[in-house]
Amino acid sequence: MTVKLDEKLEPIFQDVLHRNPGESEFHQAVHEVLETLGPVLVKYPEFADKKIIQRICEPERQIIFRVPWQDDSGEIHINRAFRVEFNSALGPYKGGMRFHPSVYLGIIKFLGFEQIFKNALTGLPIGGGKGGSDFDPKGRSDDEIMRFCQSLMTELYRHLGEYTDVPAGDIGVGGREIGYLFGQYKRITNRYESGVLTGKGLEWGGSRARTEATGYGTVFFTHEMLKARGDSLDGKTVVVSGSGNVAIYAIEKAHELGAKVIACSDSSGIIVHEKGLDLQTLRRIKEVERRRISAYTEFHKDAKYVEGGNIWNVPCDVALPCATQNELNGKDARTLVENGCIAVAEGANMPTTPEGIDIFQNARLAYGPGKAANAGGVATSALEMQQNASRDSWSFDYTQKRLEEIMIEIHKNCHETAAEFGAEGNYVLGANINGFLRVARAMNAMGVI
Repeated sequence: MTVKLDEKLEPIFQDVLHRNPGESEFHQAVHEVLETLGPVLVKYPEFADKKIIQRICEPERQIIFRVPWQDDSGEIHINRAFRVEFNSALGPYKGGMRFHPSVYLGIIKFLGFEQIFKNALTGLPIGGGKGGSDFDPKGRSDDEIMRFCQSLMTELYRHLGEYTDVPAGDIGVGGREIGYLFGQYKRITNRYESGVLTGKGLEWGGSRARTEATGYGTVFFTHEMLKARGDSLDGKTVVVSGSGNVAIYAIEKAHELGAKVIACSDSSGIIVHEKGLDLQTLRRIKEVERRRISAYTEFHKDAKYVEGGNIWNVPCDVALPCATQNELNGKDARTLVENGCIAVAEGANMPTTPEGIDIFQNARLAYGPGKAANAGGVATSALEMQQNASRDSWSFDYTQKRLEEIMIEIHKNCHETAAEFGAEGNYVLGANINGFLRVARAMNAMGVI
């Protein structure tokens, strides 16, 4: 962590380190926000007096519980699950559930902390939270995943509600898992409370464009950053890390806006296709056949697969990290800058290390942090909640239009806030301060709770 904190903020960060030992991702997320808030305390000293920052850094509630379940052969497994209800100043806790072996409390707290500001930036009435489990759905049968989800929800249901806490999907949690979770919630509570989970199937309360929203939103934000510089995505070469939901729909929208995406990746390696990736082939491999990305070369002999390759070594105009946290380090950032990259927008949560962020900002390229650039997913989840509350269903085109309007407004607010605080073009500062002020003002209005 290279940026020195304001003297009023350093003791706050040291307290976070002391109270949350071993949670490195959470420490990183907190530092990244605190390093931009010095000017806010000068302009609004009442937030320091009321200890708003200290209160934001401490979750309102942290729930940890065991999840026992039985596999198809009868063996019993015990996983650990979490729900961190971080901040409800703006609305019910809102944030996804992640199923992945890497999940522990520090990851969930980092994601939940980011979610507070991301959700605030949408301008919609949603607070911040996150959850998950160290359960690995890979290689498990549908029945095993169903039993795990039912066991998890048997404990979690008591903490949820459409006006309390509304989970969604994340890594390892898609439509199948949301279905099992919602079914168990409905069974236990005897209520068809559609708004308690988002990312549902279209036939039972889901929102059109929710699947596409995070990837689409990231590209909308990228396009706005370039427009602010008198440029556009048209004709740009793009690389996208990952090949899951966010990456696939980022590729789709980038193509629609005239860009050419030439590379993507998975945990095994990278595919480079200079003619432009064939999205139909990619979707069949990843969404239908659930194979490794290396299979792409079976259908396109002119594409190149590099096992264990680094996607950030591929020269491009625009880079979209859409895989996982800390996937783009300082060395990668230097390579992108040296190869002429002009814009980076984060489709994943905190995919760039602090050193990488410093390099991008010093190079003055357009850098959109995840809490702004990938807010389209949670924004569309909030739109799903609106539809559920009104017992309504909107068309794909209308929902996508609302999403685009929200992303344009997020960009505008981040851009204007950065300029107001003397850092024009610094979307990290703009996003952090704009999101923080929305939450801080609400907390200040509600008293010490």
